Amino acid sequence: MGYLKHLVTLLSSLTLVSSQLQAGNATIQGFTKEGIAALNAAMHQWVDDGKGAGVVTLVARHGEIVSHDAYGVLNASAATKTPVEKDSIFSIMSMTKPVVGVSMMMFYEEGKWKLDDPVSKHIPEFADLQVREANGSLVPQKTPMTMAQLMSHSAGFPAQLTVNSSTLQTIIPPLVAGQLAFQPGTDWRYGPGVEIQGYLIEKWAGKDLSDFMEERLFRPLGLKDTGFWVDPCKINRVSALHSAIGGRVTTISSPFGSGIATSKPTRLSPSGGLYSTAEDYWRFSQMVLNGGEFEGTRYLNTSTVKLMHTNVLAEGVAIVNGGVGAARSPGTGFGLDFAIILDGPASKQSMPEGSFYWGGAFGTWFWIDPTDDVVVVGMIQNLGGALSGDGSLREASAKGTYAALQRDACSK
Repeated sequence: MGYLKHLVTLLSSLTLVSSQLQAGNATIQGFTKEGIAALNAAMHQWVDDGKGAGVVTLVARHGEIVSHDAYGVLNASAATKTPVEKDSIFSIMSMTKPVVGVSMMMFYEEGKWKLDDPVSKHIPEFADLQVREANGSLVPQKTPMTMAQLMSHSAGFPAQLTVNSSTLQTIIPPLVAGQLAFQPGTDWRYGPGVEIQGYLIEKWAGKDLSDFMEERLFRPLGLKDTGFWVDPCKINRVSALHSAIGGRVTTISSPFGSGIATSKPTRLSPSGGLYSTAEDYWRFSQMVLNGGEFEGTRYLNTSTVKLMHTNVLAEGVAIVNGGVGAARSPGTGFGLDFAIILDGPASKQSMPEGSFYWGGAFGTWFWIDPTDDVVVVGMIQNLGGALSGDGSLREASAKGTYAALQRDACSK
């Protein structure tokens, strides 16, 4: 009995010492606890100020989740206010694009395509596409569109073009009928390039896009809540779409008219069809930050991932940063389905140079910072808000993240 009593006392002492050590630990992977608290408080204030219904954020460094925070409600107009949780599910819209891009690079590694391949090598129907000039006349392409241009919204297709087709395999004829809006490589317009990538993936894989991504990415990465539809059993975890005007948050229906998909859609959307959670998207992003590896499984070679965040735009071509109507950003380039910070001051964003990122039309955002070994993911469900720059949660979270980070000598 004396031995047991001594053991219990020893264990209690060790627990107390451990608690004291943890309490005295002022940083987690270089982030101050006070700084992380301030970051989360800023996200909470966004909700409290009536700018949105709920927000989930995740910050990770050196492969460890430093902060995972949830605040607000899933549906502002519901009689019963269900809290947003860390595992709440969001429509991530265009954050689907980098995931499809990684899938494309798997076929790049298999030798199915090269960056300088003419797209017509893989889609013969595009061989005779012409460029529609301002006066409506059609002229030939000066140089054939390349796969690198297809992966970087510089192939020549019109901006914000919606391809009406019953399946991914029937998207090519409408694109051929529409022709091109500019000479390939001479401009950046946010068009249907990723839809075409989905078409090619299905062609090479011999199966539909959702099945391929489930087998090669979602299941191996442990993405339990990511897909082109939501299991009906999880529907109570999905955030409604909101609008915030004048400090009043209201629930609105999807502008795409389809609501939440609870079974596999006939027409998959590689450009914006995925649902996901903050943690799922972190796992994907961490794999990319790790150079194509996660938890012992390799998905892409490091050199392939590096290509994805290397600028492929021609000199003088700048992206539109932050949605329709946003200004061009001369400090921002574009790789293969990722935007890249090339010049921090010119980009007017607080993410460090070399960071690569994208976002979704409903306000979701993420970035990968290879210099500081940081991943940040944010989830909201708002229509019409700023996606980048001043006034956006991306910018607010970037300022808060790096204010909280005490960089070590090796990362300065």
